[in-house]
Amino acid sequence: MDPAHLEPPNRTEGDRQLPPSFSATNATFYTFYQHAPPTAAVYLIAYLFIFLLCMIGNGLVCYVVLQSRRMRTVTNLFILNLAVSDLLVGIFCMPITLVDNLITGWPFGVVVCKMSGLVQGTSVSASVFTLVAIAVDRFRCIVYPFKRKLRISHALFTILVIWALALSIMCPSALMLTAEVSRGHYMVYSDGSNDTHPLHQCWEAWPDPRMRKAYTTVLFANVYLAPLALILLMYARIGFRLCSLSASAAAAASAAAPSRGGGGGGDDHEGHDGGGHGEKAAERANGRQATGVTRRRVKVIKMLIIVAMLFMLSWLPLWTVMMLVDYANLSPWDLAFLNMYVYPVAHWLAFFNSSVNPIVYGYFNENFRRGFQAAFKLQLCAARPDPRDTCPQQRVARAQAAHEQQQQQQRHAGPLHAFVGPTGLLPAPGLVVSASDAPAPAAPARRVPAPARPAPHTSASSSSPEPTGSTLLNILE
Repeated sequence: MDPAHLEPPNRTEGDRQLPPSFSATNATFYTFYQHAPPTAAVYLIAYLFIFLLCMIGNGLVCYVVLQSRRMRTVTNLFILNLAVSDLLVGIFCMPITLVDNLITGWPFGVVVCKMSGLVQGTSVSASVFTLVAIAVDRFRCIVYPFKRKLRISHALFTILVIWALALSIMCPSALMLTAEVSRGHYMVYSDGSNDTHPLHQCWEAWPDPRMRKAYTTVLFANVYLAPLALILLMYARIGFRLCSLSASAAAAASAAAPSRGGGGGGDDHEGHDGGGHGEKAAERANGRQATGVTRRRVKVIKMLIIVAMLFMLSWLPLWTVMMLVDYANLSPWDLAFLNMYVYPVAHWLAFFNSSVNPIVYGYFNENFRRGFQAAFKLQLCAARPDPRDTCPQQRVARAQAAHEQQQQQQRHAGPLHAFVGPTGLLPAPGLVVSASDAPAPAAPARRVPAPARPAPHTSASSSSPEPTGSTLLNILE
């Protein structure tokens, strides 16, 4: 077919122009399927993979947070909201986008056109805003540890604000979306009958194209550019804070080592030699602790970099294409190529971010890893006939019950509980036990006094010690 006879369509579907096809007189005809079977199969498998990954991963996150009261912290509530918004992305965005990328036209009607656009945009915006909320929460905990902590009520209110903002920013798109028949454009079914049907389109009917460009720019600034800048800025500050704390802790440890080994004289040479082994053991323990903190610091910084880079790289292609369509003077052939090949890949990358979020936050978070393992082992424990030796949940419950029973027996023993021996038996009736014969109570754990600190200069620091790098790392894990 001669390309000179091709007539580009005069309507756009959403933010994309329909692929050109052949025209006869004043009518333009399009095939029902946009791609050949091998290309369509690749798109189908790719979208099915991220759909299953999104459903399983985010579903596990919701289960872990909701089934354990201990997991209902401020940060985990934000992660739960992120999982819910990503689930909505998987349910409402991925299937409809896949169908829209495989066939020509809009087969679902006006109501689905408006509702799908609103739900898709709202869920995507809520997911992005929740990523910002998680970054802000970690920024407050790490960089400003003495500020007032957020409560559960504050987190719930922030989540309501996130959804209100996401809904409000997508309302103009939902109002402008409409589904109607495109005059002069028809769809031809490739089943051998060559039946033609009117081509329905779901698109934003803006009164002026400049309004559409302005709205696309607002979305780009508020849903991608500003969140990306905030996430990069706050995670950079967090990384710098952790590095500075680790450096100061290492310097303090190296300065304290010579002071411990410089004491002792000739008269107490024997005592000094006797304590040298303890000092070396303490130095080795401190070295292992510093190595562990360094590894955890590297792990946390790695997680922050991965989160920021995934968000930036996943959404950059889609926003680039959208801005090109609105602002660049592209030819019909360029628009057709973007519509058929670039848009499906760009959408897949954007949805991949929603599918990989549970992996990132779960892999780098020990509590979520334990919750995932418990969720997988729960069914195995219920199916085994004798879970006494195989299920860690049962072992923990039995150990707690035995510990509580032992404490209750000691409370009922009365004044004689001090004379309970290693076997846990009380003295026989009539047997007089003197204080000298009674076994000595267990020595309490030796408390190592903290080194003296200079007088703080702020009122906030006077009530709370300066957090260490290990303490702040626990917040991120």
